[in-house]
Amino acid sequence: MPPVFPMLTVLTMFYYMCLRRRARTATRGEMMNSHRTIEANSRTSPLNAELVQYAKEVVDFSSHYGSENSMSYTMWNLAGVPNVFPSSGDFTQTAVFRTYGTWWDQCPSAPVPFKRTPPNFQSQDYVELAFEQQVYPTAVHVLETYHPGAVIRILACSANPYSPSPPAEVRWEILWSEKPTKVNASQARQFKPCIKQINFPTNLIRLEVNSSLLDYYTELDAVVLHGTKDKPVLSLKTSLIDMNDLEDDYEEKNGCGMDNLNKKFSSIALREGTSNGYFDKLPYELIQLILNHLTLPDLCRLAQTCKLLNQHCCDPLQYIHLNLQPYWAKLNDTSLEFLQPRCTLVQWLNLSWTGNRGFISVSEFSRFLKVCGSELVRLELSCSHFLNETCLEIISEMCPNLQDLNLSSCDKLPPQAFNHIAKLCGLKRLVLYRTKVEQTALLSILNFCSELQHLSLGSCVMIEDYDVIASMIGAKCKQLRTLDLWRCKNITENGIAELASGCPLLEELDLGWCPTLQSSTGCFAKLARQLPNLQKLFLTANRSVCDTDIEELACNCTRLRQLDILGTRMVSPASLRKLLESCKDLSLLDVSFCSQIDNRAVLELNVSFPKVFIKKSFTQ
Repeated sequence: MPPVFPMLTVLTMFYYMCLRRRARTATRGEMMNSHRTIEANSRTSPLNAELVQYAKEVVDFSSHYGSENSMSYTMWNLAGVPNVFPSSGDFTQTAVFRTYGTWWDQCPSAPVPFKRTPPNFQSQDYVELAFEQQVYPTAVHVLETYHPGAVIRILACSANPYSPSPPAEVRWEILWSEKPTKVNASQARQFKPCIKQINFPTNLIRLEVNSSLLDYYTELDAVVLHGTKDKPVLSLKTSLIDMNDLEDDYEEKNGCGMDNLNKKFSSIALREGTSNGYFDKLPYELIQLILNHLTLPDLCRLAQTCKLLNQHCCDPLQYIHLNLQPYWAKLNDTSLEFLQPRCTLVQWLNLSWTGNRGFISVSEFSRFLKVCGSELVRLELSCSHFLNETCLEIISEMCPNLQDLNLSSCDKLPPQAFNHIAKLCGLKRLVLYRTKVEQTALLSILNFCSELQHLSLGSCVMIEDYDVIASMIGAKCKQLRTLDLWRCKNITENGIAELASGCPLLEELDLGWCPTLQSSTGCFAKLARQLPNLQKLFLTANRSVCDTDIEELACNCTRLRQLDILGTRMVSPASLRKLLESCKDLSLLDVSFCSQIDNRAVLELNVSFPKVFIKKSFTQ
């Protein structure tokens, strides 16, 4: 009689596969109902009352529209009770990220995206919020007051930011995630996603956003955390399970999650095999080409199948472009240690958002670059708060071929650390947005890095005199194509004149929220006459921009694609019509809060120029 147990095993596996297939083909509504069933059946004892908290503090964020020295449009507005909700509209008391839509991706300054980015990672910005008490979350509500729909992922952290001692282990758990979706209404809403339960209490919540589908800047007013002090117990009546969660758990238990990245890259004891089948007949290069389409976790999984594929998966040619940002929540020293032998040829490396809260040490980062830095051409380190002066010194010594360095929002780097960047004489792109770079260090960088083509100095509040900086840029950086001076506090017409005469190749210039520039000095008209290649010009919140400036742009900058003149009081519909008639490629025009441009004028221009997105924000 044949054994019964193998047949039961096969039936069990078949049943599980059917459940997984059903989960993949289930509608969004079925999955939402599954979550609701679990929530409806979770029983909380009367003693375990639900706590409702607003954020106490904003711990970290990747960007914001506002200034470092004020509260208008800054992420810090997310702390505390709502300032605006339930009102809708454009309010300065809300939190606003730096970008929206796809406009920034279409600019000359836009970097080439990394390959092998997993399709489920689409986050562009984040903000982390600390709450007073640790709770087991039962709900997270986001109060959105303008152009909602940017939040795509909510995470909880096991670490208590108010604990006097660092935790032995830090865990991040996804409470909710969704692909970017278009929300047609711009009105305020209270966003209430169905979150999953976690097995640890938290008072640190992270929101990740993707603004690519938004028509304008999203504005967030507050975040509310609901939770209980004791862990809720699921009722036995729970009948429906979200199979997507089950699949995630299955992958973690079987070593397929990023928690096991270290094991996957270690030397794996593979079984001896007499043959690799048809793979033995394929050219080495062809297999390498096929593997180039796999994400990093998939490459790790494939390495465990046989010795031949393990050899291919460990080939340094597979790691020439390495994007580790999607795995920021798991990447640590051990991960870098096991990646190190495979990254000796790495040219593009993205470590943005990684290493925070002790995940990556300075010593391990230094060891990694000493082995893998010689071929590096591009290094992305946005919001990598483990960096210190030693790290920048190691970068300057071990990466002689570096051309692209992004230190955006590395606001914990000490000012003296930036002196080391001057040693990277081959730099062509440098992003220092929201850093503490000082004037002396920046002048040294500009003096030695004369090949710069893209430079971002937005919100660099430690620079004392931007006219001196602009003069040095004009004298040294003759190949400069894009320059971001967003919210530079003291540049005048003198600095603009030096800049325009010295950098005739400029295609993109951001002078948004630069209050010391005045149209009456003729600075904007001179810009238009001397920079005919301009494709993007932001003069945001400059009240003095007038019809003469717009007409000069129409005559001289016919390649213009994006123009932001938000807040001006002296531009008329007639001059805008001239601009639109001359600049055939213009696709974005922001006239929000322009007192002479009312809704009727915008509608008339839209009818005449339907291919141009004319933005007109409002306050209710």
